[in-house]
Amino acid sequence: MLTIAISKGRIYEEAMPLLAVADIIPTVDPEKSRKLILPTSRDDVQLLVIRAADVPTYVEYGAADLGIAGKDVLVEYGAADLYEPLDLGIAKCRLMTAARVGDNLAGKRMRVATKYVKTAQRYFANKGMQVEVIKLYGSMELAPLVGLADCIVDLVDTGNTLRANGMEPRDLIMNVSSRLIVNKAAMKMKHQAVSEFIRQLRLIVSSAVIETG
Repeated sequence: MLTIAISKGRIYEEAMPLLAVADIIPTVDPEKSRKLILPTSRDDVQLLVIRAADVPTYVEYGAADLGIAGKDVLVEYGAADLYEPLDLGIAKCRLMTAARVGDNLAGKRMRVATKYVKTAQRYFANKGMQVEVIKLYGSMELAPLVGLADCIVDLVDTGNTLRANGMEPRDLIMNVSSRLIVNKAAMKMKHQAVSEFIRQLRLIVSSAVIETG
């Protein structure tokens, strides 16, 4: 049995067509069921549906053999003990700084609101800037509007939410896409099954790139 950890939302929606080509189709709809362990059309594969930020933890500690997680989550988590064999090229977006339109932040010691605390600290430290990082879990755009922070670090896709709140993206920290991650022990103990899954998924992703390219 292979157990794959994945989060609800955009990553799940964009990963399912890839997994379906590998004949991995959930037999239960997570939107209509309270089940967190989903059986699939393959007897040897099951899915764990969990929070995006928890996917690396489940894989690192062996509760899942493999996982699908955004690069933003992996960088923040510090996934040194995980294999990352494949960029799936899905759920693409950008991790950026953003501030209110027209705000001049040059030379100012900023307060930065984000859920990516470690990533933000590294980014500003590498730029030689001292900042105070405030951890929030959502509605980042609100922080500058009410004076809690000078800028935010968050994922940007279309930028519509920023514009609707009088904000604009500033600096690109990283481009983000979802990656396949693998537990190191599973790679050894279930080597044949895991290697075959990686090989199969790599072919599927390559074919998808060719078709869309």
